[in-house]
Amino acid sequence: MPSLLGAAAGFHAVESSASPRSVVPGRQRWDVELVLGRPRTAEILAAVLRRVPGITEARANPVTGGVLVRHDARLLAADVGRIIRGAVTRVAENATGAGRPARPAGPAVTAAPRTDRGLVVRPVLAVGGIVAGATLIKGVARKGQLVAAGGVAAATAFVLRKAWRTTAEGARHAAGTGAEGHPLLEIVGPHRRRLYRAAALSVACQAAEMALGTFLGWTGLVLIKGEAAPLVGLGLTTASAQLLGLAGLVAAACAAVAGLSYASNLQWRRLGQDIEHDWRSRTYRHVQHLELGHLEGERTSRVTGALTNDVGQLGAFFAGPANDVLQLGTSLAVLVPAFLLLAPQIAWIAFLPIPIVAWLSLRHQGEAAATYAATGEQRARLGSQVINSLEAGATVKSFCTEEYEATRVDELSESVQESSRQADRTTIRHVETVRAWTTASMAGTLLIGGRSVLNGTLRFEVFSPLIGLPQMLLMRMSRLGGIADQYQRTLASYDRVQRLRALPVEADSGDGQLELTEVRGEIVLDGVTFAYPGRPATLEDLSLTIPAGQVTALVGATGSGKTTIAKLLMRYQDAESGRVLLDGQDVRDLRRHDLRHAVGFVAQDPFLFDGSIADNIRYGTFGASHEDVVRAAAMAEAHTFVATLPEGYDTLIGERGATLSGGQRQRIALARAILKDSPVVILDEATSAVDNETEAAIQRTLRSFAADRTMIVIAHRLSTVRHADRIYVMDKRGIVAEQGTHDELLAQHGLYASLWQLQAGDIAA
Repeated sequence: MPSLLGAAAGFHAVESSASPRSVVPGRQRWDVELVLGRPRTAEILAAVLRRVPGITEARANPVTGGVLVRHDARLLAADVGRIIRGAVTRVAENATGAGRPARPAGPAVTAAPRTDRGLVVRPVLAVGGIVAGATLIKGVARKGQLVAAGGVAAATAFVLRKAWRTTAEGARHAAGTGAEGHPLLEIVGPHRRRLYRAAALSVACQAAEMALGTFLGWTGLVLIKGEAAPLVGLGLTTASAQLLGLAGLVAAACAAVAGLSYASNLQWRRLGQDIEHDWRSRTYRHVQHLELGHLEGERTSRVTGALTNDVGQLGAFFAGPANDVLQLGTSLAVLVPAFLLLAPQIAWIAFLPIPIVAWLSLRHQGEAAATYAATGEQRARLGSQVINSLEAGATVKSFCTEEYEATRVDELSESVQESSRQADRTTIRHVETVRAWTTASMAGTLLIGGRSVLNGTLRFEVFSPLIGLPQMLLMRMSRLGGIADQYQRTLASYDRVQRLRALPVEADSGDGQLELTEVRGEIVLDGVTFAYPGRPATLEDLSLTIPAGQVTALVGATGSGKTTIAKLLMRYQDAESGRVLLDGQDVRDLRRHDLRHAVGFVAQDPFLFDGSIADNIRYGTFGASHEDVVRAAAMAEAHTFVATLPEGYDTLIGERGATLSGGQRQRIALARAILKDSPVVILDEATSAVDNETEAAIQRTLRSFAADRTMIVIAHRLSTVRHADRIYVMDKRGIVAEQGTHDELLAQHGLYASLWQLQAGDIAA
């Protein structure tokens, strides 16, 4: 019985550790604690999910603990949730150790390519060779000192090898299965030449800084002993001559450090700015070309965060921490050989913090990854809630829920605060621990080096210049915590940006040409079936014809597929079966831009940009003259209210046209479509927010605009379509219940007549 209870508790713990983050038709994101910090487990879980029928893509990220699953639209969201939980439980039950689950039964999972161990082993062997060579050359190192130095080198090799393997695993998962190299190299991309320039300047700056430290050490030697032996060989035999020469060297070194530091920092910052600009531009272009269904399935705040905060983090890493890493590496490359050759007695204590700090940084990375992932998710939820509350200001006030919304934001803000505090505690604890070890090492170097000088085994002339140099290295080592912190943030940001860039873009399956001047505008739907992911069919074997050069109306109940027909014609979506024809050509065989140039579209809730009224009307037809803008506004019955504004067409309307009423926004959007002058125009509830008098004026104006062009009017208000040449009455699943003119449909005494009677109050036309 106890074993059964323990197994049940374990199963519940595993199941509860997997929770959905976002669920949209065809795609789900989950937070799975099992894969956090376990690259191998993440790889196996993704492989298990990919073998499930209906799962088209599965990725698990050990850095953030996130799992992305894309699936066939025929699978219900609840079924996919059960599949994910079952896969997590299966992988957990097959685990043979912490973070090392057994390989699941079935097709073999391809192992990730092994990291080139030479990148770590070769430098360590080189250091070991220097240790041995220095010992043989100098012949002064005691056996105990040699053992201590070897122990430090061995510990460093072990920790660095483990750190590199772990980092490479995380990097490979962050970059995705198709990554060619390390994420940092992928981030730099075409800017490697600037990276090399910045790196060269940093190396030179660090060399100049260490030379300055050496010159200062010689100055102290002159003041204490009256001379510095290295300067005697340069002809400076007196103390005053040596001090004068050292003053010149110190001044030159200071100038070199200042100049090189300025140049290197400038290059690193420019590199960061170039990377940020390049990634933001390319990612935003990608987002602009995403399939509309995928773009609508993503949270706006999440996409915005990737384009701003995450892309900014990619550049910020190279603007700062990357420079620190290079300077630290340069210090090690110079100081380790110098100490081993000149003062092997104190080399082991001087560099003892290296393996310890490396181990602490590796441990901190594992702890920080989960903390920052949780913090980032909490911030995304807070941002989304704030945006939703602000955009729904009128709704909030109408229901008197201001305090309720404030409480919701407070709760989310407290979650972010607590998560941030935990992250800060982890980071500060790591930084201060590193600082304590480096300070202890410096004190040990002074103690052991001083004793060696007193007992005559180490010359003061050698010890004095070296004593100040490790301080620079040790102070830089105290930044390792911050560097590891920024590195983790950068990998997490890179993963989120790549996840956004992995969404499919619109692709043209054909290269058919469409000349605007030759478009007649005949539209035919031939046996069209379409369903939104995870939902019943909206259109089922629909066939209808929209004649060229006429006004055709689509009316019917909500959900009958009227707007879907418009989306299929614009190729925001593609039919699952059947064809949508424009002048006899399948729209899937036409270039999307050619098709959309030929079709003007005004939605029920049109989007206006933050700018002037003229800019919004001219949007998409940027070369239009002011006279053309005014003419289009007049046809849309917008000129009258625009003329009353103090700034007229130069009036700024705010985000989404916030300073305008709903009817005014619709008229601006209608003017924009009129200015576009497309041979086919779709009006989807385009006048639903205007009053009856304004609508009647718009209808009169549109009759002349509709001449010799195809116009599709989608409306619930039947007074909008009573003058249409043909009216289709849509029923559920896109079935055409009735068709005809207004008078013909009234005479049938069917569905249209019933709707007209409900709206108009009588059956008379």
